[in-house]
Amino acid sequence: MLLFDLSDRVKIRLRGSDRVRFLNGQVTNDVRKARPNLSLPACLLNAKGKLDAFLFISAGPDEFFLDADSELHDSLPPRLERYIIADDVAIEDVSREYSLFHVTGEMRPDLPNDAIWREAKRFGAPGWDLLVLAAEHDRVQSSLTADSSLCDANCAERLRIEHGIPRWGRELTDQIIPVEANLADEAIDYAKGCYIGQEVISRMKMSGQLNKRLCGLISVDGAPLAAPMRLVSLADEKDAGWLTSATRSERFGEIALAYVKRGFNKPGIQLQARVETATGPADTIQVKVADLPFR
Repeated sequence: MLLFDLSDRVKIRLRGSDRVRFLNGQVTNDVRKARPNLSLPACLLNAKGKLDAFLFISAGPDEFFLDADSELHDSLPPRLERYIIADDVAIEDVSREYSLFHVTGEMRPDLPNDAIWREAKRFGAPGWDLLVLAAEHDRVQSSLTADSSLCDANCAERLRIEHGIPRWGRELTDQIIPVEANLADEAIDYAKGCYIGQEVISRMKMSGQLNKRLCGLISVDGAPLAAPMRLVSLADEKDAGWLTSATRSERFGEIALAYVKRGFNKPGIQLQARVETATGPADTIQVKVADLPFR
């Protein structure tokens, strides 16, 4: 089992008698499915269907608990508060009050004995979240490392790229529609009621057309890849997309995540990755498009 310390994520408590109706009108998933022992993935969008946040939601008896990437600390609370008109809803930033851990594995960890574990799939595999008071961080981490190996930032980055997991500030920005980032299956409920940005998401589902989508790339000759390399076609050097994250994997070699445009994103297609400079393109690296997660 692997242990991840996610304590730097922004954490929001949402209370009030209108919390279910309010939050369901904001996010892509159906918050009525949220439970105390489940971390439910969901997207927060603008009216054009582009991402304001990707977050996880759990439900208590009288509250929702939300967590998202730390880069959203300044933008997430005001984004939620903007749509509170006459609703009985209170939003509280509790980021410093709690620590958050994640452990991979099918079986729920045993420690600590009084913990409330939440099912969560954060790194492309079944796992469990644990929320504890910040004052308990060191004690809990010490207990968990007795049975799990601590996965540091470099380890977590490599693992998420191998599994094709998008991250805010890399694959996820305010210019991306969640379907393009492969978030539809787990973070979008197409049968729920209306929410901000729903028209765009529904229209894309009906048409089945994506201008670009998140894909994997493999360096053909093993040369290192890096963001923000551009992608061009081999035949006529047409713009084919761009890299967002890259790593060296012991299993797959030099790999990357990239948004690849329609017509170029079929697995097996070969493209050129290159850095654009003021004097023109630098050396190119030949890459092959791959399905996610890498196999």
